[in-house]
Amino acid sequence: MEPITDKFGRPIRDLRISVTDRCNFRCSYCMPKEIFGDDYVFLPKNELLSFEEIERLAHLFAKLGVKKLRLTGGEPLMRRGLPELVEKLMQIEGIEDIGLTTNAVLLGQYAKPLYDAGLRRLNISLDALDPVLFGEMNGRGVKPEVILKNIDKAHALGFTIKMNMVVKKGTNEQEILPMAQYFKERGITLRFIEFMDVGNDNGWSFEKVVTKKEILERLQGVHELDPVEEEYYGEVAKRWRYKDNGAEVGFITSVSESFCSTCTRARLSSEGKLFTCLFASEGFDVRALIRDGATDEELAAAVTGVWENRADRYSDERTEQTVKNRKNKKINMSYIGG
Repeated sequence: MEPITDKFGRPIRDLRISVTDRCNFRCSYCMPKEIFGDDYVFLPKNELLSFEEIERLAHLFAKLGVKKLRLTGGEPLMRRGLPELVEKLMQIEGIEDIGLTTNAVLLGQYAKPLYDAGLRRLNISLDALDPVLFGEMNGRGVKPEVILKNIDKAHALGFTIKMNMVVKKGTNEQEILPMAQYFKERGITLRFIEFMDVGNDNGWSFEKVVTKKEILERLQGVHELDPVEEEYYGEVAKRWRYKDNGAEVGFITSVSESFCSTCTRARLSSEGKLFTCLFASEGFDVRALIRDGATDEELAAAVTGVWENRADRYSDERTEQTVKNRKNKKINMSYIGG
């Protein structure tokens, strides 16, 4: 099979696989507890893609050009047997990198099994070091000490870790400098993520966005930083390096500096729908094809058709009006992963 490109010539290089729609946090910008309460009904197990189905699709996507896999959720560590899946995916020819995005609450018990299965890269979400604020933001009262302890454990095992901090105006801007200092001292990359209008439930508006420019100005008031050249086509984070110790910070600038033009990412939801954009309204039902007995060739043809017709560039086009128009038609971040 030949590598495929979309209508703007963008290749498919990254596949983000959501392994569950469940999460043990209720973060206000993703799964607010007012919406996702204790009686919220998540997908039954038989509607989730099985590990065998995920492995089959990963093989297929690798043949179409995918080099990198990212396991997401919900919270992926809530899916039982995840190290077994990692071990299977590590064997796929053409896959050069596998990462996992997690809130790290369960990482203490899963770090070693995941490392033994071959996983080496973690993206960990943490939005504040202040215990009260972090407890409020995660909606469960979980303290940052739990996360930090598990980060230390994973770091000691040998994982490469990148931290993700969503910055929301009026909520946690005061945590920018303490977070930067904490992870700089440990040589761990911290990435600041602009608050995005993903999903329908997070109360997003332009007024709540703290831009890369504003965050960088705060950092440069305290630290000397040099910009770093991008490493590869489609790299999302804009990277800077501390002059004194070489640690890095990154910025995910979906709102203020769109990166649609080089987006190489496809997303597979936990129940097998293929999405070509984080801000998509609907996906293509791959699971239905699989369970109807489709051959690999038929699956490949369907995926190729979806990608070759892809013309998504939502962040390039984002305005007050486009946000308003899409308000009730967006997939939720918790359903598709970041």
